[in-house]
Amino acid sequence: MSTGKQLAGLLLLTTALTIPGVALAQGTVGESGTDAEGSTQQPQGDESVAAPEEEAEISIPGGGGEIIVTGRRTRDVTRSSTQVVSVLTSEQIARTGEGDIAGALGRVTGLSVQGQGFVYVRGLGDRYSLALLNGLPLPSPQPLSRVVPLDIFPTDVIASSLVQKTYSANFPGEFGGGVINLTTRAIPDESFFEISAGISGDEQTTFSTGNDYYGSDFDWFGFDDGTRNAPPALREFFASGLRMSDVEVDQQAIAKQLGNPNLLVTQKVEELPVNWSASLTAGTSFPAFGDGRFGVIATAGISNKWRNRSIISQSPISTDLDLGTDFRKFVTDNRILVNGLLGFGLEVGDHRFRWTNLYIRDTLKQTRHALGEDLLDNDTEFVQDTSWYERQLIDSQLVAELEFGALDIDLRGGYAQTRREAPYEYSFTYVRTNNENDPLGDIFVNVLDRQRGSGSVTFSHLKEELWYGGVDIGYALTDWLRLTAGYAYTDTDRYSERREFLFDADSGFEDAVGTLRPDLLLGDAIIEYYDIGLIETTQSDPAFAAALEIHAGYLQSRINPIEGLTIDLGVRYEDAKQSVNPVEVFATPTNSGSSTLLKNDYYLPAGTITWEITDSLQARISGSKTIARPQFRELIFQTYYDPETGRQYNGNPFLVDSELTNYEARLEYYFGQGNRVSLAGFYKDIDKPIEVYSSFSDNVQIASFANAPSAKLHGAELEFQHNYDLLDWGGWFETKRIVTVANYTYTDSKIEVGPDDTTLIFPGGERPATNYFRDGVPLTGQSDHLVNVQLGLEDVDRLQQFTMLFSYASERVTARGTASLPDIVEDPGLRVDFVYRQGLDLFRVPVELKLEARNIFGRDHYEFQSNGTNRIEINTYEVGQSFALSLSAKF
Repeated sequence: MSTGKQLAGLLLLTTALTIPGVALAQGTVGESGTDAEGSTQQPQGDESVAAPEEEAEISIPGGGGEIIVTGRRTRDVTRSSTQVVSVLTSEQIARTGEGDIAGALGRVTGLSVQGQGFVYVRGLGDRYSLALLNGLPLPSPQPLSRVVPLDIFPTDVIASSLVQKTYSANFPGEFGGGVINLTTRAIPDESFFEISAGISGDEQTTFSTGNDYYGSDFDWFGFDDGTRNAPPALREFFASGLRMSDVEVDQQAIAKQLGNPNLLVTQKVEELPVNWSASLTAGTSFPAFGDGRFGVIATAGISNKWRNRSIISQSPISTDLDLGTDFRKFVTDNRILVNGLLGFGLEVGDHRFRWTNLYIRDTLKQTRHALGEDLLDNDTEFVQDTSWYERQLIDSQLVAELEFGALDIDLRGGYAQTRREAPYEYSFTYVRTNNENDPLGDIFVNVLDRQRGSGSVTFSHLKEELWYGGVDIGYALTDWLRLTAGYAYTDTDRYSERREFLFDADSGFEDAVGTLRPDLLLGDAIIEYYDIGLIETTQSDPAFAAALEIHAGYLQSRINPIEGLTIDLGVRYEDAKQSVNPVEVFATPTNSGSSTLLKNDYYLPAGTITWEITDSLQARISGSKTIARPQFRELIFQTYYDPETGRQYNGNPFLVDSELTNYEARLEYYFGQGNRVSLAGFYKDIDKPIEVYSSFSDNVQIASFANAPSAKLHGAELEFQHNYDLLDWGGWFETKRIVTVANYTYTDSKIEVGPDDTTLIFPGGERPATNYFRDGVPLTGQSDHLVNVQLGLEDVDRLQQFTMLFSYASERVTARGTASLPDIVEDPGLRVDFVYRQGLDLFRVPVELKLEARNIFGRDHYEFQSNGTNRIEINTYEVGQSFALSLSAKF
C-alpha cells in the first residue's frame, strides 16, 4: 500500500475518532464547561462540555521524513471534570421519555422533583439550588420562588443538562445543594427539518367526566382573546388611586362588569379529550467569512394536557387530630405549554459567537369544586373556583468565546423577563346550615355576607426582569498551572401586585336569591336592587417591588503538580444588595407594610482535589462556603394563596441570609465503555436556614417563614452504570445490549434548636425558636432515601430501546405543623414507568416511534398529618396510570 493511501486511511480513522467529541459537544453542555484538559471554566453561553481528550500518535514513514497523525478520543465528562458533575445528554433524556426537563432530572443521583417542577438537590429545597440556561441566570415567574420551575422547559428545546454538586468559584454564591445548567440545542453541522406529534392520557382524566368553563375562544392555545382584560370601570378605579371605600367610587358599576358568565359558569364535560402535543425543529449552516461557518436553529412546540384530581382535604383542631374541616375537592386542570427557540451561531477560526433567544408560555386553566363539612360551624359548604394562570419567559443571550493561543476571553450578556398573570380568580362559597328550624337549612345558599356564603374575585400580576453580563479571562501560565479570573453582574427587579375584592350584600339580601348560580347572583338587576358593593381585602398591602443587585469577581486556579493529581482552588467575592418594599398604589399614602434591605458581602472559597489513583480509579475531596438568600415574597408581609396546595403564605421582613459550609469525599471506578461505579459522602452545616412554619388565623392555616438557629445535613450517594453486550447470544440478541443505571442517595438532616435560641418573627420581633421549630426534625423537602433504577434492552446498530424505570422516595416534610401539631408529610413511594423507542423507515424518511406507560402500579399522591395514632389527609388524591404515543420524523 502506498504512503498516500496509508495516510488517507489514517485520516479517516482520526476523523472517526474525533466525531464522538463533536457529538458530545452538541449534546452535552454544562455551565461549568470543562476545557480540553479537564478544568472547570466560567459559564460560556451555550458552550458544550468539551470532554478531555487522550492523544494516540501513529508514525507514517514518508519520503521527506516521518509524518505524525494524531487521533483523539473523548473520555467520560463525569470522570474528567475537576468537580462532581452528572450529565444528562440528549440521548439519556430521550431514554427516560420525559416530556419536560424536570422529569428527566428526577432520575439523576440525589435529585428529586417536588411541587410545581422544582428540583431538590440532596434533600435541600429549591432555595438551595441554582438553575441556569446556557450558563446564564434565569428569572422566575413564581411568586414563592426566585428559582425558575424546570417543568416549563420541554425536552425538545434542551439538548443536555449538567448538574454540579460541588461548588467552584466561577459559579454564583447561592449554591447550597448544586447548580443545574440547561443547554439549548446547538447550531447543526448539516441542514435538517424535524416534525413530531404525540397523544397521551391517564385513567383519572382521559374520556372521564371533568369540569371546565368557557373562558375565551383562544383558551385551547394558552392565550386569552381579551375576555380576561380588566373591565373599564375597574381599570378606571386602578388608575384613580382611590380606595374602594372612598365615596367617589361607584362600587356597583364595577361589580356589574365583574359578572361575565363565560368566566363564572362551570360546565360538566362528559368526556375530557386526549392530551396532544406537536413540535417543529429546523436548522442549517453554511460557510461564512472564508473558513468560518454560520448557522441557524429554530424550534416551536405546543402541548395541551388535562388532569383530574379528586382530593381529600382535611384540617385538624387539636393535637389528637380531631377534624375541624373535612372536604372533597374535584379539580380539573387544563395546561397549555407553548415554546419557541431561535438561535444563531458563528465560528471564525478559534472564535465562536452565539445569540440564543427563547420563549416559553405556560398556561393553566383551572376549575375547582369542593364539598365538605365545617365541623366548627356545624354546616356544609360548597365552593366553586375558576382561575387562569399565565407564566411566560423571554430570554435573549449573546456570548462570544475568543481564543488566542493560551489566552481565552469569554464575554456574555443578556436580558430575561418573566411574567405571571392571574386575572379573574373567582371563588364562591355556598353554605347549607343543616338546621331543621331554618326553612332553607337543607339548601345551599350564598347571601354574600361572609357568614352564610361569600364571593370574591382577584387580579394578580408579577413581572421580573433580569439584566446580566460578565467576562472571563483564562491563561495557561505553564503546563501545570492555569489561572482564570472573571467578573459577573446581575440586576434583578420584580414587581408583584395582588388585588382581591369581596362582593358585599346588605342585610336585606334574601336567602332564596342566594340559591342562584354565581353569574345570576352578580346580575345587574340583583346588584342594583340589593345594593351589592365591593370590599378590597388587600387594601393594606396590594403590591411590592423587589430588587437584587450583585457584583461578583472570582479568581480560580487549576494546578497539576504531578501526573494524575489536579487541584482546583478558587475564591469568589460577592457584594449584594437585596430590597423588598411595599408599593403605594393609592393617592393618599398609608403605612402598608414593612420594608427590607439586606446588604452583605462575602468571600466564598472553594477547593477540589482530584487524584487519579489508577487508570480506572480516582478520588475526590472538596470543601467550600456558600450562601442562600431569602426569596422576594418571603420578605414581604403580604398574603399569597398557592393554587397548587391551597395554602396561604405570609412573608417575614426579618429574614436573613443562610450560610453553608460544604464538604464531600468521593471514589469513582470506571471499567469499560461507559461503565462506572461511584461512592460519595457529603456533609453540610447550615447557619440560619430558612424554614416554613404554620399558624392559625380565624381558623385558617397560614404558613410563614423564619430563620431556624442551625441545621446539619449529611449523607451518601451510590451510583452504578453498566452496559452488557449480548453479542454471544447470537440471533436477534447479536446487536443488543443490556443497560443498567442505578443510584441511591441517603440523606439525614436535623434542625438544631436549643432552649435559649431565638428567632425573629413579624410582627412581634424576637421570639423563642422552640415556639416555631422542634429540635432534631428534618429540613422540609428532604427524603431519607432516594432510589432510581433504569433497566434497558437496546440495539447498538439502530434505534430500538426497551426501558423500565423505577423511582422511589421516602417520606418528606412539606410544611411544619402549627404549634404542637405534627408536621405535614408527603409520601411519594415507588413509581414504575416503561418507555419503548423504535426507529422506523417510512417512505425513506427516518421516523421514531415512542410508547410510554407511566405509574404502572398506580401510585397515588399522599400528603397527611399523623401523630402515630390518628392520621388526617391534607392533600391526598388518586393519580392512576398514564399512557403516551408519539412519532417524530427527521428530513
